[in-house]
Amino acid sequence: MNQEIFERGVEEIIEENHLINKLKEGKKLRIKFGIDPTAPDLHLGHTVALRKLKQFQDLGHQIVLIIGDFTATIGDPSARKEARKILSREEVDKNAKTYLDQIGKILDLKKTEVRKNSEWYDVKDTMFLFELATKVTLQHIMKRDDFQKRLKQEQDINMLETIYPLLQGYDSVCVEADLEIGGTDQKFNLLMGRKIQRAYKQPEQDIMTLCLLEGTDGVNKMSKSMANYIGITEDSVAMYGKIMSIPDGLIEKYFRVLTDVENKEIDIIRDELKHNERNPRDVKLILAEEIVKLYHGEKAAASAKEEFINVFSKKELPTDIPEVEMEDGSYELALLLVRLGATSSNSEAKRLIDQGAVRIDEAKVSNPKAIIGVRKGMIIQVGKRKVYRVK
Repeated sequence: MNQEIFERGVEEIIEENHLINKLKEGKKLRIKFGIDPTAPDLHLGHTVALRKLKQFQDLGHQIVLIIGDFTATIGDPSARKEARKILSREEVDKNAKTYLDQIGKILDLKKTEVRKNSEWYDVKDTMFLFELATKVTLQHIMKRDDFQKRLKQEQDINMLETIYPLLQGYDSVCVEADLEIGGTDQKFNLLMGRKIQRAYKQPEQDIMTLCLLEGTDGVNKMSKSMANYIGITEDSVAMYGKIMSIPDGLIEKYFRVLTDVENKEIDIIRDELKHNERNPRDVKLILAEEIVKLYHGEKAAASAKEEFINVFSKKELPTDIPEVEMEDGSYELALLLVRLGATSSNSEAKRLIDQGAVRIDEAKVSNPKAIIGVRKGMIIQVGKRKVYRVK
């Protein structure tokens, strides 16, 4: 039995002895992982669980991937300070379109049982919901930390949010899960699966919770809403550059949960960094290359490394600068960045300009209201990774 399955990225296992015994007996487990398509792209934070599933898949266990196209319309309240916006089925379906392609970069989809929870919820009636609601008390639901924090801050909790964990728990009944994997923020929902299985006279699933991955800011959980994410479909150069930007304190964790580098090698890296025997930047060059090659291949990873060194170490411009077509004329700098698509809002543009992150033809511009005359061939740099040439 591969001990790393129980170590790398794992925070807690419920019931660990029960799970170990099943594995020793050679039982082929049905391992559930659910993901709600609330946004179109997956990021490296999602891959922590997907990579753990891959370890089990390689040992011959059955991965059951549930695309929560029904539950996504409600929205998981886990770790939320306020209710999620209710999504339409059309929005959810649009987000789900690319999920399998992205997940297929890690899991063998031919060996994966892929389900949508609309399969069973679309054919249920109101009486089913009444029956399910009797399986759990309101007191139990309201004990969850997320809800307690919101109650203390006098923030609303709508009834749909209290129903969500019941539905996720019932998913475990429908697929007869032996084990469910999720982040530590999902513990309440995973335990609910055990409770609902017990109510429906099924053996209770074991649970494995995994660490949450901080984003490029080094503080918050990786998330698109926090703008600290590294998407798995980002081009190799952008992915490499973002990994190089993570705080030094995350190097070991990223190696542990995002790469295939052996633990003993990571231990050496950790000790060398601790005793100032290695430059963190040099180690991050290795880390970035290891991660990028998983999603883009060795050739693209090597090329991204060379590009990074040329641009950020030798202060050269990228070799392949995207061209942006714009009309001749003059623009206020902050508005120019929004029109380029370099920033999503005027406020974000002003923040980057104030931070000294914007250059025009390699000259730093620090006034958001500066009027810039656009001309053919002009080079506009925003931050460390965005460079544009006016067409």
